[in-house]
Parts: sequence; structure tokens; C-alpha cells
Amino acid sequence: MRKFIIKRLVISVFILFFVGLIIYAIMRFLPTSYIEMVARQKSMQPNSKSFDEWMKQLSVTYGMDKGIFLGYFQWLGNAFRGQFGDSWFWTVPVTEKFHETVWLSFVMGLISMFFELIIAIPLGVVAATKQYSKTDYTISILSFITISFPTFFFASLLKLVFSIKLGWFDLYGVVGRYYEHLSSWGQFWDKAQHLFLPITCLVVLSIGSLMRYTRTNMLEVLNADYIRTARSKGLSEGRVIYHHAFRNTLIPLVTIVGGSLPGLFAGALITETLFKIPGIGYTSYQAMVAGDIPFSMFYMVFLAILTLAGNLISDILYAVVDPRVRVS
Repeated sequence: MRKFIIKRLVISVFILFFVGLIIYAIMRFLPTSYIEMVARQKSMQPNSKSFDEWMKQLSVTYGMDKGIFLGYFQWLGNAFRGQFGDSWFWTVPVTEKFHETVWLSFVMGLISMFFELIIAIPLGVVAATKQYSKTDYTISILSFITISFPTFFFASLLKLVFSIKLGWFDLYGVVGRYYEHLSSWGQFWDKAQHLFLPITCLVVLSIGSLMRYTRTNMLEVLNADYIRTARSKGLSEGRVIYHHAFRNTLIPLVTIVGGSLPGLFAGALITETLFKIPGIGYTSYQAMVAGDIPFSMFYMVFLAILTLAGNLISDILYAVVDPRVRVS
């Protein structure tokens, strides 16, 4: 296992190098640019230099006068020293803006994933064990509905019902107008109230696919020969399902859980935008639209690292949930 992990880490370094190069090239070819916006604003000031002169000066200032390969290696050298530069759009260090916005999205993603797992997996198992029953049809219809809902429609529906019609929750934001005057416990509940609808939106829209995935894999396991053998030995149905069958169903589910690691830090762009939540998803979108290369590069490479780490964690967990898995 140690050799396997070291080998995967070495391969991941090479993959990350080329992924970073591709991301940097895409950033350089974005149709919008913060430099162009600033140059255009400055050129419109009285007695100012022309747009081309400002573009040339700002390109030198921000290192955009170099080619893609030279620019990428310069960014890579700075990244190794922990220097990711300042955000062009927010004019603060990239890491500071990232730290300011990512943890809110992380908390939302972690809570939503927790409820997704404890709701979707049991329902998928129940649907598989009661195949073609009313329970199975009900769960299947529910999963199809949640899969089919567009995010913007369901989020707007939640706001219409619970914020406008019933008045239980605020429409936007993370805190209320009297947040500063509340006690510590009151501030906690104020944030919880504001995040309830966004998290509900994330949970409902994500459980459908996991329910279907769990049901499909559980049905495949239940039809295996060793399950029939376990039943023929007189084992209880509960032990057959939850001890023998469910453990093997965990193997493909580990792939989903490991692959969801980047999603905890990626944020939910549409949900955060509709509820006006200043998370990393909405922040990265603003950076991309503005052509903020330093922030976008840091964010995209960070997600690439998490994706590679998630795949490695999935491979390691295979051996945990299934002793038959051995790495030679």
C-alpha cells in the first residue's frame, strides 16, 4: 500500500503540472480581462494616456507581457513559495479572499452532504429490498422528481413558499439586520435560519441521483450467488442485507463520496447567487467574469488538487470496505 500511495502521489504531481498549464492557458484566453477594464477606465479620464498605452503598461505590471509558458512558470515559481499574488478584482491577497469566502461554502457543503448520505442511502437500500412494491415506486418517483428539478426553479419555489407566503425565513443573506445586537447563541440561530433554505435546496436536489445509484447497486448485489447461499444457510434477512449485501454496495458508493471532496470547497454557484450568500462559488464566478487570473488560477488549481486527493482516498477506502481488495 505504501508503494501504491507513493506511486499515485508522483503521478498526481505530473498530472497537476499539466492541469495547471491548461488552466493558465484558458485564463489567458478568456474573452474578458480585468486589465482591459482598468485600461479602458483610465483612458477615459481627462488628459490620460490612450487605451493601448495603458494596456501595455498594465500588462508589464501584471506580468501579462510574457508568453503563456513563461507566465505559467513564473506563476508556478511564486506558488511554490506560497505567493499567489493579489486579486485584481478585490485588490486583496488571493489567499485572504479565499479564506474569507471558502469556509461558509464548506460548512454548507458538509452539512448538505451529511444529510444527503443519511437520507439517500437508506432510502436506496429500502427501495432495492422492496423491489416493485409501492415503497419502491414511491422512492423512485421521488428520486426522479428531485433529479429533474432545476436549481433556480426549486430555490425560487422555496423562497416563494417559506419566505414570501409564510414569512418563516429571510429572502437573502447570511445574517439579519439585528445580528450584531444578538447574543452568541442568538447569532448562531440567526445564521442557521438564513442557511436553512439554501442547505435544504442542496440536499433535496442531490439525494435523487444517490438514491438511484444505491438502489441499482444494491439490486445487483442482492442477485449475487453468495447472497442466495447466505439465505440458504438460514441467516435472517436483516443480516443478509445489512451485513453481507450492504458492505459490498459500499464499494461504488466510496467512489461518490471520495469524488465529492472537491464539491465541499467548490461552493454552489446558483444557490449562493439566488440566496445572495458570499461563498466561494459566487466569488469564483465574479472572479472569472472579471478576468481575475490570480484568484481564478488559485481556485481552479486548488480544486484540481482536491480532485486528485479524492481519487486517492477512494482507492485507499476500497481496501477498508472490502478486504478482498489487495494492492501488490
